[in-house]
Amino acid sequence: MQTPLLTSWGQYLPPLLSGLVQSVWLAVAAIVIGLPLAFLFCTMVMSKNRLIGALGLVIVEIGRGMPALVILYLVYYGLPRFGISLANVAAAIIALAWNYSCYCSEIIRAGIQSVPRGQLEAGDALGLDSRVTFLRVIVPQGLRSAIPGLLGQSILVFQDTSLAYTIAVPELMKQAYSLGGENYQYLRVFVLTGLVYAAVTLPATWITVWMERRLGKSY
Repeated sequence: MQTPLLTSWGQYLPPLLSGLVQSVWLAVAAIVIGLPLAFLFCTMVMSKNRLIGALGLVIVEIGRGMPALVILYLVYYGLPRFGISLANVAAAIIALAWNYSCYCSEIIRAGIQSVPRGQLEAGDALGLDSRVTFLRVIVPQGLRSAIPGLLGQSILVFQDTSLAYTIAVPELMKQAYSLGGENYQYLRVFVLTGLVYAAVTLPATWITVWMERRLGKSY
């Protein structure tokens, strides 16, 4: 015999899963856009050109210094003042991608800087061009050590998709608020919503920890 709680959860689950699909889509799009940007910002910050380095540092620090919600509002409500109007989904993706890329750029930079200096010297000894050594030797090793941090940040960007409800994106949190407004059973709805989030983030966290241990043993 089903309890009222399980019965209500059975009714709430389909719209919440629909919102989950939207949340995953937002997170994947932000990651796909954000990772190349992260590498670009990282190379800018590490550039020997002071102007490029300063510009990259400003971009990264602004992206890391402001809450993701503020960035979301600036993109969605601020850009129209300059004649750039974006759909709510596009604005959410851009805001999340920028925030994600700024944090990931520092993770990548830390990974690259953790590679022993001797690797660069070995490339010079073999007669390799400094750019070739950096791209073929230093970067792969740096990215390998940065993988756990990048995965952890990817989990956070999935959680940050919940902020998109503030601009009416029909993601998981927006669906939860809609359901709660219909029946005023906010506690039941949000407990189930939390379980749906956990069903995604907990396995991803376990994978991140397992990968971190595997990579740690290989060094």
